[in-house]
Amino acid sequence: MQENNKKGPFDLPLLPPAIDYIALVSHIASAHAALARLDETLLHLSNPEIIERTFLTREAVLSSQIEGTQATLEEVFKEEAISGENISEVTKKMQDIREVLNYRRAMREGMKFVDGNEPLSENNVKRLHSILLQSVRGKTKTPGEFRREQVYIAPPGTPMAEARYIPPTPPRIPELYSNFDRYFNTDTAERDPLVQLAVTHYQFEAIHPFNDGNGRVGRLLIPLFLYRRKILSKPYVYVSKYFEEHRRDYYDLLADVSYKNAWTPWLRFFLNGLTEQANDACALVHEIVEMQKSFYAVLSDFHSPYALNLLDTLFANPVCTTAQMRTIAGIKNNQTALNLIRKFEKSGILMDISPNRKRDKTYAFMPLLDIIDHYGERKH
Repeated sequence: MQENNKKGPFDLPLLPPAIDYIALVSHIASAHAALARLDETLLHLSNPEIIERTFLTREAVLSSQIEGTQATLEEVFKEEAISGENISEVTKKMQDIREVLNYRRAMREGMKFVDGNEPLSENNVKRLHSILLQSVRGKTKTPGEFRREQVYIAPPGTPMAEARYIPPTPPRIPELYSNFDRYFNTDTAERDPLVQLAVTHYQFEAIHPFNDGNGRVGRLLIPLFLYRRKILSKPYVYVSKYFEEHRRDYYDLLADVSYKNAWTPWLRFFLNGLTEQANDACALVHEIVEMQKSFYAVLSDFHSPYALNLLDTLFANPVCTTAQMRTIAGIKNNQTALNLIRKFEKSGILMDISPNRKRDKTYAFMPLLDIIDHYGERKH
């Protein structure tokens, strides 16, 4: 084991490691129970698609914020409603929004791999990486290709000799990643799949195979692994919020695995994160469903055959233009759509976020955005 002097590239051991399962029994059980409760909740949703886009976008925002982006959930949905996914990167804010949308695109691409029974293999992970870095910062850092130069992890301006961590040299990446690939995609590689997932997250970040975007790819692989292994029927549990809230512990525990071979504290931390975020996701889904039911009761007074369609549209697309709402909800007559939108606005379901525009306004489903964007803050 390399000494903790961090003077040179880390000599990363191959997988699998030796795991003390006895020390992890309660954490493993808690994580599996929480994920099972979440999956049961998802399976009982009458229309899981109504939360998919908002859940994916929330995680994309949180994961990107770890990397320094400043885009909020509402800003992403608003810009997407106005510009679609072809956002010009004129400003830093537009670049941040583009990065969030790329993360969501990469997640959906990963779901397609799983749905098509493709492994999350090296080539497919490189494909996800190339999507993440498309037309954003990092686009000049060989998207979809392993790094060919030595990098190190440290605050800006820090010399390599004082780095927190120096990943393995580029020539070692093919061997290390091939070993990671086999372990990650082999269902029998570890006695417990959640322990396997925690090990692979450490290993991926330790290999640091790309010049940029390693954190985003590593976080992306967590829900995709749970989805591929059918632990979740939808990849709707995300750990970016947990990692960000415990950022110092996250980095310290990863370093302790490298330099002290301290697997148990890292594995407990990771399993606890899965438990906490699965419980949060489960409670969030329940809160959304209850809100949906409460609004269904309000819609009975609208006397419109399109009201339910429009409400479901807003759950999947919480920021929409007038034209988009009319199209997605299947309302043929423009005046009918306008009259219904006014009723939604008067009831507090919709908020006009383009007050200076007279035509084709943009509206936000603020009750949903408030729940998703700020969920969990009241618990701290």
